[in-house]
Amino acid sequence: MPAAPQKITITNRLNRNLGLLQSGSLITIDLTTPAGQKAKFRSTFIGYLPKQYVLVQYPEPSKLGNFSQYIAQGMLITIRGIIEGHEGAVVAFVSKVKQTLQIPSRIIVLEFPRSVSLQSLRSAMRIDTEIILKIKIANEYWQATMIDISVNGCRVLINNGESLVMEKDKSVELVVEDFRGVGNLKFMAQICSYKSQSNGLCIGLKFTEKSKVSVIKLLQHTVIAEN
Repeated sequence: MPAAPQKITITNRLNRNLGLLQSGSLITIDLTTPAGQKAKFRSTFIGYLPKQYVLVQYPEPSKLGNFSQYIAQGMLITIRGIIEGHEGAVVAFVSKVKQTLQIPSRIIVLEFPRSVSLQSLRSAMRIDTEIILKIKIANEYWQATMIDISVNGCRVLINNGESLVMEKDKSVELVVEDFRGVGNLKFMAQICSYKSQSNGLCIGLKFTEKSKVSVIKLLQHTVIAEN
């Protein structure tokens, strides 16, 4: 059974764990509008004052677009980032915007969170994503999109792949080229399931044990990826 996220109430222990998110760390800001539109943007964690507030850098306005109107007082946003020294643990919390500052730079001031979730990337935590890659099947590479990933496996969508002959437990190779500057990553995986869809062929894959180091590296960069 995968480890469940740990919820930590506001105590000195919460302060210690939130403090593991180092100043200058890359984070993701998740927004959901009142109409249900969702978006995420990369930013930087600045720091916090216990039981008072958390400071994060305002995302680049050119990437926010119309979502900038929702970074306003009282708006709930989710912050996610990687905690160093925890083999890729993710820290996440939900907080309200207190205000935004213009000086000395554009900063979002958040209410101090009531709880913080911690979860290791080595659990079965699954992340939705859209990572372009190549998949090698029967000595031929196909362009594909990874639509979700966990440390154990992923789902890959191959456009126009309906003609491919699939076999369960068959080995395939995945190649992700220069994702977020991390360089080329290769993974070996086994086919667990496959299903034809209107927009292509969806394949469920299980990573081999030897691929886990590369998988953790990709997961770390996926957590702080933006739309």
